[in-house]
Amino acid sequence: MLHVFIDADACPVKGEVYRVAKRYDLRVTVVTNSWMRTPDEEWIRLEVVGSGFDAADDWIAEHVGSGDLVVTADIVLAGRCLRAGAQVLGPSGKPFTDDNIGDALATRELLAQLRGAGERTGGPPPLTRRDRSRFLQRLDQMIQAIRRERP
Repeated sequence: MLHVFIDADACPVKGEVYRVAKRYDLRVTVVTNSWMRTPDEEWIRLEVVGSGFDAADDWIAEHVGSGDLVVTADIVLAGRCLRAGAQVLGPSGKPFTDDNIGDALATRELLAQLRGAGERTGGPPPLTRRDRSRFLQRLDQMIQAIRRERP
């Protein structure tokens, strides 16, 4: 059964994932460093992993597998999940793929170097309605594609 993992600490689209997962009867694991409120549904599991550096990322990478779907903005985690055979979708609706993860990692490294040199690079732009709509559309498409691939 397809399983959705949410890298939840800064995820702005948890509600959208819950709605889509309910429609498709999917299991969802919300992975976080501290307790957070989740809907009281048997198909939603809250996994609190503690506050260690990358603890949530490590937990997801250890539990995700082929045919699963991960929702995260974390590029390094996205790469780890892709290597495990999972599909990965960013909160703005941009899928991470084997074709684009290298460029994303390189951009991340460049921005980290600029910040280290004192340059102000800013954070990601706020999520727009259009981003949420694109996220919902891509999430639906990815779930359908994964289901078609499974026997």
